Amino acid sequence: MPILKIRISHGKVTAMGPGKADLLRAIEATGSISGAAKAMKMSYRRAWQLVDAMNACYRLPLVETAMGGANGGGAKVTEFGFHILRCYEELVRKSELAAAVELQQLMDFAV
Repeated sequence: MPILKIRISHGKVTAMGPGKADLLRAIEATGSISGAAKAMKMSYRRAWQLVDAMNACYRLPLVETAMGGANGGGAKVTEFGFHILRCYEELVRKSELAAAVELQQLMDFAV
C-alpha cells in the first residue's frame, strides 16, 4: 500500500511532518524530550532542534519544558500542540482518501 507523506512548510522550515508528529506522540508518551529521543532512536540534540523548530513556527508553543530539579524536568505537549497534531492527522487522513485512486495507479507500475 503506498504511503502519502505530507510536510507543512513554514518558509524554509518544516513546521509539521510525519517525524515531528511522531515526536509529539513520543513526548506525550514519555513525558520528556530525552525519553522521546531514546524511544525514537535519535539524539537528544536532534529531538530538541525539532521541538524548537516546531515551537518557532507557531504563535503558541506545541511543547512546553520544565527545568530539572527536585521534581525532575520534563516536557509536555500543550493543548495547542494536540490541536495542531489532530489537524495534521486529519489532513493526512483526508489526503490519503482523496488520492487513493491516483496513488494506486502510480503503484501499479512500481517495481
